[in-house]
Amino acid sequence: MGQLSQFAPFLLMFVVIYFFMIRPQQKRAKNEKEFESSLKVGDKIITKSGFHGKVVELAETTVVIETMSGKLKLERSAISLELSATLNKKA
Repeated sequence: MGQLSQFAPFLLMFVVIYFFMIRPQQKRAKNEKEFESSLKVGDKIITKSGFHGKVVELAETTVVIETMSGKLKLERSAISLELSATLNKKA
């Protein structure tokens, strides 16, 4: 019983870290993967670096977007889920 009470604080710390740090990060990563795979031509997006554009071409790992100054080829992971969702709520 004494050894169990010594490890209880460590177990409690692990549980707290899991629910407040690890689990939300895994959930966010899953949502971003779903967003990347659900992109389609014509979607308005914002990249993580702040470029606004419209998807004109899709490949397995890359996306071509059209901006006011021309076309850009980007990795799918460069598109921001949060910023794009905000943009689409305004429109």
